[in-house]
Amino acid sequence: MDVVLRHRGREITASDVVLLRELIAAHPAASRRALSQQVCQRWGWVQPNGVPCDGICRSLLLALHRGGHITLPEPRRHVPRLRRRQFDEVQIAAARPLRCALAQLGPLEIRPVRRTAEEPLFQALLARYHYLGYTPPVGEHLKYLVLAAGDPIACFAWSSAPRHLGPRDRYLGWSAAARRRNISYLAYNSRFLILPWVRVPHLASYLLGSMTRMLSAEWQRAYGHPIYFAETFVDPERFVGTCYRAANWVPLGRTTGRGKDDQTNRPNRSRKEVLGLPLVRDFRRRLGTLA
Repeated sequence: MDVVLRHRGREITASDVVLLRELIAAHPAASRRALSQQVCQRWGWVQPNGVPCDGICRSLLLALHRGGHITLPEPRRHVPRLRRRQFDEVQIAAARPLRCALAQLGPLEIRPVRRTAEEPLFQALLARYHYLGYTPPVGEHLKYLVLAAGDPIACFAWSSAPRHLGPRDRYLGWSAAARRRNISYLAYNSRFLILPWVRVPHLASYLLGSMTRMLSAEWQRAYGHPIYFAETFVDPERFVGTCYRAANWVPLGRTTGRGKDDQTNRPNRSRKEVLGLPLVRDFRRRLGTLA
């Protein structure tokens, strides 16, 4: 089998490329989105809840396009970057610092905002106040605002877990086949932000505990399957990961510093601390790492 690309666990062969070229040629007026939807339909590429894997498919087609294997039509529209004016609009409480004990904060709401009117606010807050900014996720993902008395105080972003992560894979002890089969039962905490004007001791670990207790049920509602294990990266050059450790996350080791698209086998970024949290007691059995 002549594999020309491996993308998020899917192998694309030379015959697949020929079929994609024929599909593009047969629909010269189709947009990239329309093409990806047709590919998902032909391949039966759907999520466990039956929704087509449209976002992942578009990223696959783009990777093939960039690699010279296919030629996609020009994009129909460009997603504009968040403007500075939008950033200014989300400095909601910057003039009203929130400093109190956790018990004095009152009831908190962890609100899902994906595909809601509040999603632009979520994106703008991360873009302005998180050191990594905001990057649109690919694959299964959830977004949350945390509100106190109706005002945002924190953001959570969760997405599909990286397919290859040495420290995590060694901790779980699963085979390559078990990983391919069950990687969807893991979730990656890609962003966690306490807004800079919020100064509430122990809030971060409290929110992590609250979020992870509801995460599996939230994923089940959105994608039709649960989550058994959560993971995240911490940059040790910037942070210690105290709130994760206080919320019982386990240090698993450090990344190689090469990134998922490395072609040189040499470090090209800082090595991240990997932390994980089992969400069920028998997570290894459910993930296929135990007989």
